[in-house]
Amino acid sequence: MQLSSSEFDEAVVTHRRELLAHCYRMLGSPHDAEDALQEALVGAWRGWEGFEGRSSVRTWLFRIATNACLKQAQRRPARVLSSDLGPGFTQTADLGSPDTEHLFVEPWADEPDDAGDPVAAYARRESVELAYVAALQHLPATQRAVLLLREVLQFSAAEVADLLETSVASVNSALQRARATLEARGSQQAELAALGDDGVRRLVEEFVTAWEAADVDRLAAMLTDDVRFTMPPLPAWFDGREMVVRFLAERLFETPWRLEPRTVNGQPGFLCHQLVDGVWRPGAVNVLALRGGLVAHVAGFVDPEVVKKFPADR
Repeated sequence: MQLSSSEFDEAVVTHRRELLAHCYRMLGSPHDAEDALQEALVGAWRGWEGFEGRSSVRTWLFRIATNACLKQAQRRPARVLSSDLGPGFTQTADLGSPDTEHLFVEPWADEPDDAGDPVAAYARRESVELAYVAALQHLPATQRAVLLLREVLQFSAAEVADLLETSVASVNSALQRARATLEARGSQQAELAALGDDGVRRLVEEFVTAWEAADVDRLAAMLTDDVRFTMPPLPAWFDGREMVVRFLAERLFETPWRLEPRTVNGQPGFLCHQLVDGVWRPGAVNVLALRGGLVAHVAGFVDPEVVKKFPADR
């Protein structure tokens, strides 16, 4: 089956976004996902003339991309959240130096959903939620691949067995173990749907207003009792409303902030601008996880290399 270079280019354009999201779920980092996808596309281009059409082009590309992710997962440790590394801090004076020993899960800059099936759009957003991607990193890489190929990408067990060069029985066993690990995960899309568009908009507006005014009491009223505040690569993280409020009052609002609302990992998020020497500069990306209409996790990311992936609106 002889295929042209233009057909390859068309296949890449058609499937690139879906492939990149798959690599992000596998690896927990947009940067690593781009690296894996580039490796996969180079391999696909080299093998294009030998593609015999015994599967769809989409299936063939996902085989190559999944294998590139599995190779990368073997070369480096899985990414973690701050809360995976130890208990929350009980003081706010010393937030520690950036942790260079561990790799942290990084946020995903959402692209606007294409017009079309709202159910498919919901599923796409749910599959890149921060807690889901973080939970995936606790799975062995092959289990991770099986779960994503079966449940997110909807390949059959036989297709996944062929993709991973294993048996259907092994695929089904890996899927069962992966499901057991992730079964307690909640859905942020369900939380957002329960609030409705107007409710989400009001919550975001209230959060922005309180944050920019450094109104700690107003923010405290928006937090769950067991709220967490994380900010990798700093080792400090805070567990529970009392400690989070202490951190806000004693450290975070030492300088003014402005928040630029974004959708990050399918969730309410912000590009946070800090006033430094009289100039507003991007200083963090925050992602909110909600529960029952309150904020249950403020996932802040302060690594400049992560922040620059979220350019400010002009």
